[in-house]
Parts: sequence; C-alpha cells; structure tokens
Amino acid sequence: MSNTRSTCARRAIVLTAGILAVAGACRGDTEEERSPASEADESTFVPPRDADILVADLSSEPGGLPAIGAPVNLTQRPDYDNQPHFTPDGSGLWYTANDAQSGQSDIWRYDFADERVTRITQSAPESEYSATPLPDGSGISTIRVEADSMQRLWRFSLDGLNPTVILPEIAPVGYHKWIDESTLAMFVLGNPATLQVGDLRTGRARVVTQDIGRSIHKIPGTFDVSYVQRNTDGSTTIMRLPGDGSAPEPITETVANGDFHAWTPERILLMADGPRVFARRYEPGAAWEQIADFSDLHVKLSRLAVSPDGTQIALVAELELLELPTN
Repeated sequence: MSNTRSTCARRAIVLTAGILAVAGACRGDTEEERSPASEADESTFVPPRDADILVADLSSEPGGLPAIGAPVNLTQRPDYDNQPHFTPDGSGLWYTANDAQSGQSDIWRYDFADERVTRITQSAPESEYSATPLPDGSGISTIRVEADSMQRLWRFSLDGLNPTVILPEIAPVGYHKWIDESTLAMFVLGNPATLQVGDLRTGRARVVTQDIGRSIHKIPGTFDVSYVQRNTDGSTTIMRLPGDGSAPEPITETVANGDFHAWTPERILLMADGPRVFARRYEPGAAWEQIADFSDLHVKLSRLAVSPDGTQIALVAELELLELPTN
C-alpha cells in the first residue's frame, strides 16, 4: 500500500451526521460528499455514537503476529454504520449505513484518497446490507430486504444500478461469501440458522450444517471458507469448509464464544473480545494471543475486516457503557 493511502487512513476525517442527513431528503439522487475541511486531530479519538467503523493501520514483521495502530472513527454519526468490506484494490471500503428516522439502510463507500463518501444503493423502500465484491469484479452482491420483507441475495453494478436477484429461491439469506464465480456460502436464517452452499448454475443450495454464527470468510489463498459452529455444550468453534465439497473440519475454538473473525493475507486469524483484539496463526496447536487493547477508549468491538494487502483493519465499535457506583 502506498504511503499516501496509509496516511489517509490515519488522518481520516470523521463524517458528520449531516452527510447522511441529506439522504433522507434526496432519495432519488446519488449523494457524493467530501468530508468536512477541518481535519480531526490524530491524537484525539472520537467515541462512537452508535455502531461506528474504526480504521487503523495493521503491521507485522515476517513470521510475527500483526500489530494494530491507533484507530480513527471513520463514520461518526448517531445511527448504525456497520458491515465494512474493503474494495478489492484497497482504495476504499463499502459499509452499511442506516437512517434511524426513515428506517432506510443503504450501501455507502468511503474513498481514502480524497476522503469522499458516496451512497451506492438508494432503492427505498428496499434496504441493502453486507456489500461484497463479485468474483468477476463487475459489481457487488448484497443482502436485500425487499418491500415485502423477503431477504434475498442481489447483485448491483459498482454504481449501485442494475439490481438483479441471485438464487431467487433461497431465503431468508443473512450473510454470504463467494467461493468462486458460481458458488457461494450463505448464512440462511431459521431456527436454527443453516450454512448453505449455493450454486448459480443450478439455482439451488445444499445444507452443510446448522446452528452457525454470522461470520463467514474466504480463507486466503484457498477456495475454502471459515465459519463459526455453535456446539451443543455451549462452546463455539471456527470451522473450515473445504471448497472441494468434503466435510467441514475444526480450526480452533473461538475467543469468548464470539462470532466475528477475519483473516489477514498471511492466514492469521483475528477476533475481538470487548475492547481487545486477538490473533492466532493458522497452524495446528497455535494459541490465541492478544495484539491490541483499546480499553482506554471504552469501546466494544465486533466485526472486523482486513484490507487486501493486509495493511489496514476496519473494526466495528460501540461505546461500552460504564457501570456507575450505586452509592
């Protein structure tokens, strides 16, 4: 990654509520706004006001675990900002932003070079979540909550146009990850939720297992995906689903029974527990090790995303409520 983009990540300007407030009044237009001209002080952390997306530098020595730099609040506003996903070239990230007043959720994009945000989808009354690049680079796939509340997988061009449903018979889909250009792994809601592998060539999906977590990821350098299995004894395990269709196998127990995990390009697993981030090598017998502690920021971390070149990390954060003395 260039020094310019790294500097932009550290100097990222916090986005005010006004940027997305425009969206409520202009549903028919594409908003493209530059962040406020005054830069945030790099030494001052802006606490999340709801679910916000933090971005930090990620660095590591060869053979070592990564280190996380000081995070910057990229999306400071009072409503939900979540589900970050870096663009394939690392020049920006997509995320879901919700307008609490209208109830509308859309996909937005933040570009690091010019500190600009652009609303990608704007299809009220439908809402879109979990933007993911299509394997052929032609656009993004999202989870779309349709006007009748049906939740299915859709594709859009990169400018948010030309919506087309993917696997129309599979619903309600909650999360997804592409395995290759014709197959994908999906979290399908139900009681319990199931892991299903969909095939675009047949339009059908097969159930792999049930009672899984919400986090599904492609394991770098492979056609395998990882997911979290909820076990009958209350524990949770990160599993590997081989891309050749063979049976899933365990990788490791999770941190604090969490759902959300991510991979670096070097196949280092990452998970968060409260304000702390842990890492684990992808090898038998490896142990989780703490690599960051943001307790002083009073945040609780959940979803994580790593840039394609492994030099940035996005973390979804909420303000951790402090217990006040009772006397």
